[in-house]
Amino acid sequence: MNLKLSILFTLLGSAILWAQTDSLYVEIDTTVQWETQPNKLINSAAMAAFWTKLQKNSLQKNGKISIVHVGDSHIQADLFSGYFRRKLQEQFGNAGRGFVFPHSLAKTNGIDKVRFSSQSVWESQRNIYPDTGAPVGLSGFALFTRSIDCAIEVQIRKTEAAFHTLKIITPQNQRMFDVALQAQSVTVETEVQQPQVHKIKNGESLSVIADKYNVSVKALKAANGLKNNNIRAGKSLQIPVNQTVKKATQRWEYNRIAPVLKEGYHEFTSDTLQHRIFLLPHAEAASYALNGLVLENKNSGLIYHTIGVNGAKFSDYNKYALFFEQIKVLQPDLIVVSLGTNESFDKLISTEYITQLNVFLERVRKEVPQTAFLITTPPPSLFKRKFPNTFVADYTQEILKQAEVQNYAVWDMFSQLGGLFGMKEAVKQGWIGADRVHYTKAGYEKQGQLLTDAFLEAFQLFNSENGK
Repeated sequence: MNLKLSILFTLLGSAILWAQTDSLYVEIDTTVQWETQPNKLINSAAMAAFWTKLQKNSLQKNGKISIVHVGDSHIQADLFSGYFRRKLQEQFGNAGRGFVFPHSLAKTNGIDKVRFSSQSVWESQRNIYPDTGAPVGLSGFALFTRSIDCAIEVQIRKTEAAFHTLKIITPQNQRMFDVALQAQSVTVETEVQQPQVHKIKNGESLSVIADKYNVSVKALKAANGLKNNNIRAGKSLQIPVNQTVKKATQRWEYNRIAPVLKEGYHEFTSDTLQHRIFLLPHAEAASYALNGLVLENKNSGLIYHTIGVNGAKFSDYNKYALFFEQIKVLQPDLIVVSLGTNESFDKLISTEYITQLNVFLERVRKEVPQTAFLITTPPPSLFKRKFPNTFVADYTQEILKQAEVQNYAVWDMFSQLGGLFGMKEAVKQGWIGADRVHYTKAGYEKQGQLLTDAFLEAFQLFNSENGK
């Protein structure tokens, strides 16, 4: 980093800024200008095992590399991460779309390459809410129902997401679903009661109406919930006749396939690429919950999984043990972590932020000890659309200080997007949204481009230093 100067910003007077942002006295790199800092991964040596595997796979092209990207709303939208995925798979091969979740059934935004639909209404809960016992797992969501008609149709809308292997992730790896590749519409005829209604005329009594339809007064009163014989002209009565009619109804029939039990998931495999599949409620299950799916193909190359939750913080992921239990299913070689924006708007001090980050790292490493970590610092944002977010500046400094101690690599997105003084340029370029927190599609793709450049440069450096 360049020479740093500890300052307190004085926008409209330092006292006003303090009141508006509850800012702390933070160490800020005041020399940062727009994209003048070297765009590099910091402490990339922490990713040595990952670089070695990526190098080997690039040469031999006979294996799979797994990257998991965890974050908040910046990642749930999959624009920043989606750009990075696309570029890496162009370079190293597309081994599958990776982890997906039916966000639409949880009534929130999700990816557009895979579409989910269901006739049932599903309940859901995000990890940002207090733990109520709902099965919040790897997706950061709980999605659950007791409906026995909870079939889910999964449609692949982009060819690059088609799959040979489907992994189904459920709480405690319970068998809650079967699968089917086709659904057939069947017409079924049933006998249904033919409704008959009588409109009461002046002078009519219940006994007269009962005689007319050859039913008893008692049955007539029961069918209409009458407690006495009083009726009024102009009203209608349901007539309890035993006449039925045939009614044709449509239903779907499936050729069920039992997925194979694996460690941490149930698996379906196919010799041909699949673009559509159905998840069907398993007959012996009492309830149904889905934590996510993994889509893989037979190619060697890179699988890039994304897990993002709107509003999420490190502490939200940390409070659900099922998230860490299920992350083993993805067998990550590298985990990219992009969290901090929501902590900053909660005015969380940097020491608490770093504590939660370290808890996250420790719990993941307990489950997948060989994985490498790449932390991206939070992007610049504004409080109330006008006051610089000094909290993310402070988080950035602390992330960089901890990199070697905690053995992770860092990509300093905060500085690459101009730091505290970059918002004017971001607005000019059309990269930041109106809320001055979320970025536009162009802005997220700019982030993806910068990260891609830094990542590939670090890999090339590793290759040159290791004789490749």
